[in-house]
Amino acid sequence: MDAPPAPGTFDLTGGTASFRCTLQCTNTAGLTARPTKTQSSERRIALPTECLRSLEQHRARQRQERESAGTGWKASGYVFTRPDGNPIEGATLTGNFNALLRRARLRRIRFHDLRHSAATLLLEQGVELVVIKELLGHARIGVTATVYAHVRLRLQRDAIDLLGNALRAPAEAAVRLGDGDEPPPCAAVVR
Repeated sequence: MDAPPAPGTFDLTGGTASFRCTLQCTNTAGLTARPTKTQSSERRIALPTECLRSLEQHRARQRQERESAGTGWKASGYVFTRPDGNPIEGATLTGNFNALLRRARLRRIRFHDLRHSAATLLLEQGVELVVIKELLGHARIGVTATVYAHVRLRLQRDAIDLLGNALRAPAEAAVRLGDGDEPPPCAAVVR
């Protein structure tokens, strides 16, 4: 049997995160490192400055946990662990996430929805679909395009509204001239 893949890593100096495996709960072995679904899922992404600061603080807290656990510490190689170094189960992560949402008085969402929110925000900021595909680790851009089609339609509507405003503006400017001046050569009313 092959050794499990090495977990992902954070390069805080370079400002990146690398993903090389996924944790799955199995009936026989509990939490087990497995290869990612596709080769595209193995990736390295850039991290925002705020995230890097949080990870530095997390590293300091984890160092204290490791010292407190002493010989009971399990060096799993994972960044986010229980206080004894073992990986965090999905149910524990979900429970902690829901507690944070309640404390912040935010509506309950699935943890996985954060991924969709990030992709939607990136699309709305004009980030290319191919970049979002790479960040999410989708194998094909068609998957990304299908999942976020509703956002693309809204962005298309916004783009068409901007185009309509741009086409109206020269015609309205020409009407305001009112003294017989000709509108600029690029102004044309489209009907």
